[in-house]
Amino acid sequence: MNPAEFARRVLNWFDAHGRKQLPWQGNPTPYRVWVSEIMLQQTQAATVTPYYQRFMAQFPDLRALADAELDTVLQLWAGLGYYARARHLHLTAQILRDRHGGEMPLDGAILQALPGIGRSTAGAILALSAGRRRPILDGNVKRVLARFAAVEGWTGQTRVQSALWALADRYTPAERVADYTQAMMDLGALVCTPRRPQCAACPLVGECAAHTQGRERDLPTPRPRRALPVRTVRMLLLYNAGGEVVLERRPPAGIWGGLWSLPECPLEVDVTDWCRERLGLTVQVEPAWRTFRHTFSHFHLDLTPTPAQVAAQDRGRMEGDRFVWYNSRRLDDRGMAAPVRRLLAMLADEQVDLKRKQRWLEW
Repeated sequence: MNPAEFARRVLNWFDAHGRKQLPWQGNPTPYRVWVSEIMLQQTQAATVTPYYQRFMAQFPDLRALADAELDTVLQLWAGLGYYARARHLHLTAQILRDRHGGEMPLDGAILQALPGIGRSTAGAILALSAGRRRPILDGNVKRVLARFAAVEGWTGQTRVQSALWALADRYTPAERVADYTQAMMDLGALVCTPRRPQCAACPLVGECAAHTQGRERDLPTPRPRRALPVRTVRMLLLYNAGGEVVLERRPPAGIWGGLWSLPECPLEVDVTDWCRERLGLTVQVEPAWRTFRHTFSHFHLDLTPTPAQVAAQDRGRMEGDRFVWYNSRRLDDRGMAAPVRRLLAMLADEQVDLKRKQRWLEW
């Protein structure tokens, strides 16, 4: 199929069936498109929508994001996962504020040099916000093109990536670039889906090599499977008589980077000794809660929550840049991962139940 016919069919399908009411499609400025594209990485539009709306309400423009505290940004991101995306957004906004007058430059090379912006994201910003002819290659577009041309191999391989980029460039038209870019993403999200592609509804079905060969479900080639390693850790819920809990800010890199979390120690150590030696706290350890698993993209983390009450005389020892006493009944803007926030809520509920029981016994 020649490129003009390919684009014509895709655009005709988009006119009839494409998504046109997504919140980031209204007033598609480079800033708004950039935020949406970062959020949409490895995350479906239905999940992203409420996060995007809250994010835009808090940070309506680039300068508002750049001037915000990282904690505020991470708090709004909590639950969306892949927190490096939020850190990169914040850092890039500050770079653009300080070096580019608070504006996002419409230059692909400059965009790709910014944290968190690769070739596809840069292409989407230019195509969707400025109508520039730039190909994109997000997960949805990769799937459409890999099936259409029966491209063999896992899409993460350099050879396969090169072949798909060549196809993306070949079929991207010079006219209606923004509509075509959105159409290709929509086609992958709504029709050419990973597990149950709706081939009868596809405008490219007659020329699709994977469909002709009956291999729609075989392509793209899945990533080679490997068993995810399992890590174990004890997560400490160190609380005082006032119900406050010790939080520790995690390092800027790594899992949950920059977020506030609960102190962690190996399962095999004595919690009382560890708290005294590492934190300078005297604690009374309680029975551990049931271990639960949180899965990241590259490993499983088995968490064993363990509550312990901190002695009253140690209340003042944990304040500073790294540690803080946190009252889970008075939420603030501290960014936390969803499992940590859930454990804090469980601890607060348990303490409320204990106080009710004590009042009942006293009565």
